[in-house]
Amino acid sequence: MTSSSAGELNLGHIFDAAGVDISDMVVLRHTYTPDGLKTEADLTAEKILDYTRRQGIGNKLGKIPPGIWVVFMADGGRRSRLLTAYENHGEVLAERTDTRRCFDLRPSSTLDTLSRRLVIQWSGDPVNWAKPGPVASAFRVLEIADPQAVAFPGFDNVLLTHAELQAMVEDSRYSSWRTALGAVQGIYLLADTSTGQLYVGKADGGDNILGRWSAYARDGHGGNVALRDLIGPNPSHARHFQFSILRVFGPSVPTAEVDAAEAHFKRALLTREHGLNRN
Repeated sequence: MTSSSAGELNLGHIFDAAGVDISDMVVLRHTYTPDGLKTEADLTAEKILDYTRRQGIGNKLGKIPPGIWVVFMADGGRRSRLLTAYENHGEVLAERTDTRRCFDLRPSSTLDTLSRRLVIQWSGDPVNWAKPGPVASAFRVLEIADPQAVAFPGFDNVLLTHAELQAMVEDSRYSSWRTALGAVQGIYLLADTSTGQLYVGKADGGDNILGRWSAYARDGHGGNVALRDLIGPNPSHARHFQFSILRVFGPSVPTAEVDAAEAHFKRALLTREHGLNRN
């Protein structure tokens, strides 16, 4: 099922139906990180448990964390998909270090029928990854459904807003996109829809299109000088960016050939004279 209007269904309604005590609960939101859960392949029961039970000293869970931990995973933008729930049976003191506490977490069957199916909208501050049960109860339910794969449309038909780009990088529904974009070098076009200015970029050498675009998904500018200057005073400006692909190359094509194609499109689209390319 899918909620049809804002506020019609929230996480509190789900908790009420499941008979969960929200006063002794924390709701967590994991994201993919280089030193933690790196990709969807890491979302196994064993790895999720191992990652969740290890918490930094002085984190948001408090001296005595709640008895129920409900764990979501970032699923593109503020979308967050339910992974699992645990019962917390206390800290394992023998495993404590100067920087880490470990907890005896045991799988809970409370919400198991909704695992990987329940999607909520996290708060406006995604960095705040731990929320008390009563606070998280207000989060809007976006859908309760098995993930539906988004078919890759072919390189010539890729056209993504910045929000859609973030979803493509993180959302399990876009796995075929990540496979395709992770296999090629290429020349891409970034358009600022608020001004019409264009930026021609390249992904070459050890960097594929997926890797290059993942940088834009994280910060909006991908390290490019003109784009960084543009969105620096106003990070939300990235919402105006639109991404498409001009040409793709196999992974073994020499960098010089990719460079030549990039220079051609900069000349053809006048992106040095009237766009966002600085060189």
